Amino acid sequence: MKLFDFWGGVHPAGQKHLSAEQAIQVLPMPSRLHVPLQQHTGRPAVPAVKVGQTVRKGQLLGREQGGVSASVHAPTSGVIVAIGDFTAPHVSGLPLPTITLESDGEDRWLEREPPPDPFALEPEEVAARIGEAGIVGMGGANFPAAVKLSKARQAKVHTLAVNGAECEPYMTCDDRLMRERAEHIVDGIRLMLHALQASNAVIAIEDNKPEAVASMKAACQPERQIRVVVVPSRYPAGSAKQLIQILTGLETPAGGRGTDTGVLVHNVGTAYAVHRALRQAHPLISRIITVTGGAVARPQNLEAPIGALVEDLLAFCGGAMEATSRLLMGGPMMGQPLPGTRVPIVKGTNGILALTAAEARLEATPSPCIRCGRCVEACPMGLMPLEMSKRARHDDLDGAEAFGLIDCISCGSCAYVCPSHIPLVQYFEYARGALEARQRAEQKVKETRRLLEQHQARLARAEQAKAEAAARRQAEKRQAKAKVGAAA
Repeated sequence: MKLFDFWGGVHPAGQKHLSAEQAIQVLPMPSRLHVPLQQHTGRPAVPAVKVGQTVRKGQLLGREQGGVSASVHAPTSGVIVAIGDFTAPHVSGLPLPTITLESDGEDRWLEREPPPDPFALEPEEVAARIGEAGIVGMGGANFPAAVKLSKARQAKVHTLAVNGAECEPYMTCDDRLMRERAEHIVDGIRLMLHALQASNAVIAIEDNKPEAVASMKAACQPERQIRVVVVPSRYPAGSAKQLIQILTGLETPAGGRGTDTGVLVHNVGTAYAVHRALRQAHPLISRIITVTGGAVARPQNLEAPIGALVEDLLAFCGGAMEATSRLLMGGPMMGQPLPGTRVPIVKGTNGILALTAAEARLEATPSPCIRCGRCVEACPMGLMPLEMSKRARHDDLDGAEAFGLIDCISCGSCAYVCPSHIPLVQYFEYARGALEARQRAEQKVKETRRLLEQHQARLARAEQAKAEAAARRQAEKRQAKAKVGAAA
């Protein structure tokens, strides 16, 4: 298969050796789990349980609201002890509506009927069952998988690109998943192809994962419509738009989606979750997570229940050997700084990264931009980060948007190569947040104006109806007087 190139990109130090050879281990069930109702793109789930209620493993805890939303389920059996705010796994540290489950130590599954043969179901039913399992994109986007599959089928997507690139430094959870559970991933790919009614699938793996490549190729041997492609190691080759460009040579239109090219991208972890949902009736209640970094005593790849605290995972890995200078959920390029260790892991958590001061480069102090242009050369989207950041710093949101702010994928390549150590991505995230806030305010003003106009129209109609009723009464009085006069 002919491969193509994409603009920009960087080659950060991989540091995958810390955990790549560590087989997946199961994290012992914590005594308490904190399951956020908002751990996906779209509307939060609505609580389907009450405080004091006993639940079984796999039971529905939060029901999706319809549209872009995803359900959440109990990772183990136990008692619901709280439904309220809990610290979010986000740099803001703001609380999220969360269901707290106290484990009973029995890990009893909810009794369910054996699932039917998914290939005997209509594509819409397959997507619906994926939605019922609460599956979201496991590569970090967190978009509900069922919605993504349904929209892609409607767009008549012909190819499913399965992302096994795992280009983010330090992260090895996808690598281990492909090495150890390749047959399940391939089965999940077959099921997604059925849901899409697509003709073929391509599994893209970076060339720094030879064992994963060999394992996936062996699992794909009986499948004619699924093939493994080895792509060069370059960050961010695992980003959906860049991966599509590597495989097809097609660029995703500005402001568009990958499906506009006829290709849908899903992560290998998503394929594995689809297999478990449709073959074993297991909702998405756990995932593989890499716990690594120079401050971690024993880096590992763990299968951990959703809602376990970061401190639970770190403790299982021996804790920190020295004071952690930076704690991230995800990799060093796109990961979110965490406010502490008492935050829960969610469906989109692919890693917990505890960095030392040397790894985090905390000694670097930002200095003025020297307009060297390295950020422009590194940007995989062909944007001008120096111009966007200049406008973002001065709250020129329209100017930043004109230079492609919305098309930025927040990969961090620009900040990585910046000799002035300017936190470019932070500026872009701030500008995007401010732009969204302004758009919400503008929408609120429009909605208020619309409601006011409707109110005024109702008042006008009421006044008109009142005037017409008065006119009718006057006419009726005149007619009555005329009749009386005629009778006399």
